[in-house]
Amino acid sequence: MQRVRSPELEHDVARTANLGYEPAGSYGHVRCLEHGFPNPLVRWHYHEEYELHLIVETRGKVFVGDYIGTFEPGHLVLTGPRLPHNWISTEVPPEGVALRDMVLQFPDAPLRQAAGLIPELAEALPLLERARHGIEFFGLSDHARERFQHIKQTHGLQRFALFCELLGELQRCNDYRMLSTVQLQSFDDDAALARISSIVDYLSEHYSEDFSMADLCRRVGMGESSFSRYFRRATGNTFTDFVNRLRINKACQLLMETDRYITNVCYDVGFNNVANFNRRFLEIKGQTPKEFRRQAEARFGAGR
Repeated sequence: MQRVRSPELEHDVARTANLGYEPAGSYGHVRCLEHGFPNPLVRWHYHEEYELHLIVETRGKVFVGDYIGTFEPGHLVLTGPRLPHNWISTEVPPEGVALRDMVLQFPDAPLRQAAGLIPELAEALPLLERARHGIEFFGLSDHARERFQHIKQTHGLQRFALFCELLGELQRCNDYRMLSTVQLQSFDDDAALARISSIVDYLSEHYSEDFSMADLCRRVGMGESSFSRYFRRATGNTFTDFVNRLRINKACQLLMETDRYITNVCYDVGFNNVANFNRRFLEIKGQTPKEFRRQAEARFGAGR
């Protein structure tokens, strides 16, 4: 029987109090979760909500989308809806730990709907967009832990007010890094951003095909020099670098979720030269495709 490699969808019915969740009906927009390690919740999974995740004890490996890194106490990450993730502790005492994770979960739609009516909430929308790719924050862990504790102790309007304060602090934080390989930046020319976004959507669908920047410029009615300037500003990458990063992102997904040979993955995502594929993969991910696949196996945890 083929092993299941795709992330598990977390259903609300399984979020019980004995696992560390607040009981249904006891919270509003923001739900708190605390748990130790080991715990059944530690698995390669995703869900519909945003999740602000703080590690308070142990060290190990973190998996967010196609990102593989390490964590230690103070590790603070915001993940967006349906973004797979898992934290695997590798240095744990024999008896385990009672509290490893402090988590806030909150849905997307209510915030976006409210932001359309309350301008102040709209300030958080760029943060929510970045969270689709995972954000690791630095220098906020001690303050975030205090916020988590206060939020857990309150309910109703007071909890939501504290949550909004924390959201604002995350939005204003400049010391962070994105955990994915593809991300649009903020942009002050909405018309140009709309055109660039249409290109990104097209690339995401046709990444494995053969195309040139000139072909795509014609699709959006922009000159190559203007397109190159706007694209670099919107994505932080040249067009060629962005396409390479997008293809490597897709390759990571195939390496994690299928048993396809690395050579086949190379051609599946649009590279026509294995040596170039290996070189770009190493440049972007800091490891070879073979090493990435081997390390990615750990996202399931022990016994998988």
